[in-house]
Amino acid sequence: MNKINYQIQLDKVIASLDGKAPTLLLHSCCAPCSSYVIEYLSQYFHITVFYYNPNISPEAEYRFRSSEQKRLISEMPVKYPVKFIEEEYDSRQFFEAVKGLEKEPEGGKRCEKCFELRLERTIRLAKEMNFDFVTTTLTISPLKDAQLLNEIGKRLSSQHSVNWLGSDFKKKGGYKRSIELSREYELYRQNYCGCVFSKTASLGSGDQAEQNRL
Repeated sequence: MNKINYQIQLDKVIASLDGKAPTLLLHSCCAPCSSYVIEYLSQYFHITVFYYNPNISPEAEYRFRSSEQKRLISEMPVKYPVKFIEEEYDSRQFFEAVKGLEKEPEGGKRCEKCFELRLERTIRLAKEMNFDFVTTTLTISPLKDAQLLNEIGKRLSSQHSVNWLGSDFKKKGGYKRSIELSREYELYRQNYCGCVFSKTASLGSGDQAEQNRL
């Protein structure tokens, strides 16, 4: 099956806006990943960043990443103001979602369940708050499957009658730009994705630790 070029799709959506700025609920996994996405999409959308990541452990790590997200939003110049919403931290939601998949490798079925958990909550909130579009920063990572993320996003959005904004934010130099912005704003760049399983994997390999930064 041919892969969909989601960057081209996003370009078409932006071109169709004709100067209007719809509302967008943007799920963010961390400040570094969101940096380029906010810089890019805030030119065209009224963004609300939704920080929902019950996969992150320990709680102190979660709190610090959240504070970095808020700091970035407060410091980054944007065309349209960016708002912030944070879900109450409850790691039990993650562990319940991935029960039985603890031994899965990074990037496998456990990660897919984690994506579904976070995207479903984001999409439900987008429906509740009547956002025009919803999407996630997760597609900026070279280690995340943009095709899979968009398939999950489209399926769940269809179920809730919300417009999914397809993306592959690593395209057009997005990943490289996110690294530049992380340095510019001196953002904390974690060396593991977030969960205890990814942390264990990162400790087992120096190369893996570097790859897992975003």
